[in-house]
Amino acid sequence: MDLRVLRYFVAVAEERHVGRAASRLHMAQPPLSRAVRGLEDELGATLFERTPKGVALTAAGTALYDEAVALLAQAGRIRDRVTAAAGAATLTIGTLADAAEQVGSRLVPLFREQYPHVDVRVHETDLADPTAGLRAGLVDVALTRTPFESAGLGVHVLRPVRVGVVLRDDDPLAGRPEVATADLSGRRWVRLPDGADPRWTAYWTGGPPADDAPVLRTVQECLQAVLWNAVAALAPVDQPLPAGLRVVPASDRPPSELVVAWPKAASSPLVRGFVRITAAATR
Repeated sequence: MDLRVLRYFVAVAEERHVGRAASRLHMAQPPLSRAVRGLEDELGATLFERTPKGVALTAAGTALYDEAVALLAQAGRIRDRVTAAAGAATLTIGTLADAAEQVGSRLVPLFREQYPHVDVRVHETDLADPTAGLRAGLVDVALTRTPFESAGLGVHVLRPVRVGVVLRDDDPLAGRPEVATADLSGRRWVRLPDGADPRWTAYWTGGPPADDAPVLRTVQECLQAVLWNAVAALAPVDQPLPAGLRVVPASDRPPSELVVAWPKAASSPLVRGFVRITAAATR
């Protein structure tokens, strides 16, 4: 019997309401209802009676609740003993700042629930390293964006994100539904750090920077360069922007992908757990 489904059942039993249980579990209501129905089918017994105010345990449900609480407590003690024997556990997560913001609020409670004993450390990198510390061996797993050289890395795509051109509100192109990078011919582009992944640099810039253009290392620096100096830059269409800017979808750029990545040669149970939880948090 799946312990995860038993946790779902216990939450519904204690909340007496599927919607409140779904909120407590940080999940949508339909998959929770399906999990409970699947448990009833597995056991061949009705566990809940539907009431105007929610649900109530049947006699079979009450019996399962007592057993499930005891079993989950025992499973918790097993985990505690194994954790104590293994010593302190640490997971270092590499991020590009805007990528982490996409999933962080949903990811943290889910990860803490399953791995409360793990010391999580976050390493934020700049635009010079799209692998967010993986290539340098600084992190165990990374939340980042494509494209970058992925040889030797495991990559799980969380979702594609359309990319656009960042423009000032008073730019003549700002009112268009789409813009091609060719439409910005003759404009200066942002300069990403020297030595950055060539695929990354080619994707996120649409032309050569001015000879005297400063190196920009963060998304916010790029946005401010557009705002103050009218240089050209690309960004995800859902990128939060300062007042005075907008992102117009780029017609000649395939979507970037929000991904979780890890070294294939150094995968661990914690990394695999993080990948699984992150994938579930973005469904």
